Amino acid sequence: MTDTAVAWEALGGDPGLVAGVSVTGREGVLVSRLPVRRLARACVGACALAAAELTARRAGLAGVPAVHVDDGAVAAAFVSERHLLVGGRAPVSFAPLSRFWRTRDGWVRTHANYPHHRARLLRALDVSSDSPDAVAAALAERSSLEAEEAVYGAGGLAVASRTREEWAGHAQAAEVGRRALVEWGRTGVWEGDGFRGEVHARVGGGFDGRDGLPLLPAAGLRVLDLTRVIAGPVATRTLALLGADVLRVDAPEPAELADQHADTGFGKRSARLDLRVGGEVFEELLASADVVVTGYRPRALDRFGLSPEALAERRPGLIVAQLSAWGAYGPWGERRGFDSLVQAATGIADTEGDGERPGALPAQALDHGTGYLLAAGVLRAVTERTYGDGQGRVLRLALARTAAWLLADGTTDAPAHETSGAPARETPDPAPWLTERDSPLGRLRYARSPVTFEGGPVDWARPPGRWGQDAARWA
Repeated sequence: MTDTAVAWEALGGDPGLVAGVSVTGREGVLVSRLPVRRLARACVGACALAAAELTARRAGLAGVPAVHVDDGAVAAAFVSERHLLVGGRAPVSFAPLSRFWRTRDGWVRTHANYPHHRARLLRALDVSSDSPDAVAAALAERSSLEAEEAVYGAGGLAVASRTREEWAGHAQAAEVGRRALVEWGRTGVWEGDGFRGEVHARVGGGFDGRDGLPLLPAAGLRVLDLTRVIAGPVATRTLALLGADVLRVDAPEPAELADQHADTGFGKRSARLDLRVGGEVFEELLASADVVVTGYRPRALDRFGLSPEALAERRPGLIVAQLSAWGAYGPWGERRGFDSLVQAATGIADTEGDGERPGALPAQALDHGTGYLLAAGVLRAVTERTYGDGQGRVLRLALARTAAWLLADGTTDAPAHETSGAPARETPDPAPWLTERDSPLGRLRYARSPVTFEGGPVDWARPPGRWGQDAARWA
């Protein structure tokens, strides 16, 4: 079974449709000891196939439009943050305190891009300065596990770098291993005419490709985006490409990192809403939402009545997609996490290292791959709800589960000098998959979406606007 077929099976799709996916393979992209290129290709291919499948149903086509996946486009998109230019300026992906550090017995990986995470890291280490030298000295006195527990205990983010064998013996790894790549659950039946009436009433002409307009399978869908960082925003950025009305809603504080928003804000609107006082506004949004995507640590939103179960109860037939780093279960079920930390904990960083220090995948592939899987899951849920049982869905995906899929496939024969943690060589030139446009943020250079199918869109309808500057209402 191909990797795309594995992903498609996890999404509950008809296995016969995988034959409609063609691939242009390219050497020299996403070079890694682990099969990153295959995982990336599979996630994008499954997402494009889910879009094509829904397109066929909505447009009444005789067959599903052909899907083509190009490794060059996939590789460019999986490092979209590196290709981004904002007014000619290249963003900085990681802050100085987000890195690997030597400890008394090994290595620890920290994440301190957000100011509040940096402050918690320093507090946990009892360091008054954010000087890297001071942090290095403090961590050198601790074991990796001591540092991990101390920083997490203070609300920060640090993970001991483990081998694959060490992770396999961890209780969280055991819990992750028991779960499906994409977890599915059904909720209440959509009331009334549901999607066909409520959503189709929002769709103007041109869905069927007439007048040269692209086929947009998500046209008319209203998506509430409650996510941050990469995986969730990549998923909702993809739904926006496919025509969905995506409204990202953030708390007023802390502010999103400007460059991160520029990279993943294409096609969306962005609003700020304090759920402690803006509950009525949120309920108005929820009342006509089709999809809610959450990307905060599990149960973080429960106090606002925003658990998947509570959302589905208030909006029967709703599709809720929940994304987390470690999974919503096990001893780490409520821990924060990011791609780089999951790589460190699961043994990926050790596998990609040079024998002296941990390495990294050539892209934040757990984030990007899971993001495309999540978007695919939403599209498949829409298809099954609308043209099947009429029931809503709850989907759950975790970066750690995607990591388990990557690790289960073994290693490649990539030379060690190509997998030392530095960005992979880029051949062919990524230029064919990059483009430019003006935006409220300035002139942007960015990677196009790799999700393509016959007759589908090739770019987003709108560039990112300024973070939090839109009204908290549907367009």
